[in-house]
Formats: sequence, C-alpha cells, structure tokens
Amino acid sequence: MTDITNTPAAEHEAQLGDYFALFKPRVMQLVVFTALVGMLAAPVSVHPVVGFAAILFVAIGAGASGALNMWWDADIDQIMRRTQSRPIPAGKVQPGEALALGVALSGMSVMMLGLAANLLAAAMLLFTILFYAVFYTMWLKRRTPQNIVIGGAAGAFPPVIGWIIATGSFSIEAWLMFALIFMWTPPHFWALALFMRSDYDDADVPMLTVTHGRPATRRHILAYTIVLAVLAVGTGFTAIGGWIYLSFAIVLNAMFLLGAYRIWQRDEDASEADNYKVERKFFRLSLFYLFLHFGAILVEATLRPWGLGGW
Repeated sequence: MTDITNTPAAEHEAQLGDYFALFKPRVMQLVVFTALVGMLAAPVSVHPVVGFAAILFVAIGAGASGALNMWWDADIDQIMRRTQSRPIPAGKVQPGEALALGVALSGMSVMMLGLAANLLAAAMLLFTILFYAVFYTMWLKRRTPQNIVIGGAAGAFPPVIGWIIATGSFSIEAWLMFALIFMWTPPHFWALALFMRSDYDDADVPMLTVTHGRPATRRHILAYTIVLAVLAVGTGFTAIGGWIYLSFAIVLNAMFLLGAYRIWQRDEDASEADNYKVERKFFRLSLFYLFLHFGAILVEATLRPWGLGGW
C-alpha cells in the first residue's frame, strides 16, 4: 500500500459527502436490500423497530468495510481510471481518517447488532467485515485471479445475516440466497474487466483478463452463467420461491444466458470494433439481475401470508 497523503489534491477540505462516499453507497444498497430480503423471507416475523435497527447496523458494517477497503486500496485506486475519483486518491479524505472511521464503525455495528438482534447475527457480520477487509482486500485481491470468485462470498453473506436476525439460526434457504450472489459475482465483474482490462493491467491486479486473457475470461463467464441459471431457476421450487419468482427467474436467466453466449462467441477484433458493446450490455443487465431476483423473493414473502405466494 502506497502513501498518497502528500499528493497536491490532498489540500481539499473534506465534506460530509466525501466521508459517505467511503462507504461505497452503491454496494451498501445491495447489502441492505439483500439483508432485508433475507430477514423478511424468513419464517419468523421480526418487530419493525428491531428489524429497522438490525438492518441499519448491517448497513453501517457494510459501509465500514468499504472504508477499510478504500484505505488499503488507495494506491491502486489512484492508478485506475474507474476509481481515481474516490475520496482518498482524490485527496478529499486522508487514509488515516478512513482507517479510523472503518475500524470504529465496524466495532460499533457488530456490538449494536448483537444487542438489537442476536449474537449469531453479530458474529456473522464481524466475519463478513473481516472476510472482505482482510481476507479479500488485503490478501486475495492482489495475489490470485480467483480473487473475485472467493472474495465474492463477502457480498453474499448479507441475506444470511438477515435470515439469522429473524431466526437466530442457519437454513438451506439462507444459503440458497448466498449462492445466488456468490455465483453472480464472477460473471458480473469479469464482464466489467473485459472492457476495463487496462485498469487492472496498470494497477497490477491479477484479474482473470490479465492472467489468463480475454478468451479464457469469456469461457469462464459462460460457464459460471450456466451454473447460476440452474441455481436461480431451481430456487423457484424451494420454500423461498414460487410461481412469481420462477417467472422472473426464467426470463432473466434466459436473457443472461443469451448475453453470456454472445460474449463467448466474440473475438477481440469484433469487441474492439464496437467498443465492447455486447460486454457492456451484459454488465448493465447484471446490475439489474440480482435486484430483480431478490425483489421477486421479497414479493413471494410478502404475499405468502395471504395465500398468494409460493406454490
């Protein structure tokens, strides 16, 4: 990790929005939503006040891990075009401030979740923060092309935490939601890497496109998408699924499979000729893919007490 505190941009005075940007708000949205779905899909109801507090502390924990990630990755964020505007490389927030904020909020979120919900949920939140900030960010990301595959688990834990908030235990349904995010993460990020490879080259991050090339990355995207589609559609026949979820899953995964197949068919000349149009379209679809699947699970959970969801 490189010290960037003496950059010219460091003269800017930090604003509240700069500190909030450390939390990776877009990632936080996904964490909050999937944790909420996990909690509401559970067979045990949660008091609204308890549920609100618990999800709030999960969100704070997610933001804290984002701040720790930005603190450690400040050197490569300064190199990559996609991340140069982040608060630390832009000189708006000092690295030490991000570290202190991340550590303080991590401890607070874990402690408060334990008080608001249960100790198992707090332990899972702590494990998730450590997995993302230490195991993925500090160790995996710069050492192996499997960084996204293994590190993707960090983003897949929130629905499990939500389920534990409600039930105080694990279940197969919680791990099915985990698996959806876990299997979605590699094709989502590899599609991005296909048209942003120079960033990872410049920063010396061993993304699959850098270590194995774009043709191998295209094959991996198709392989993971096939497994993901089987998993996503199969989830429709479980306790958290139903005809509404299954209808969404069939359409979405048909589109996702078609996109992955088209990426697999492409060669570099065609991709460069149209500025990776197909790959960019697949990436944009992947942004909606997860939200729509979890939204369908939420609809099923909402309608089930009325006898309208499920099978």
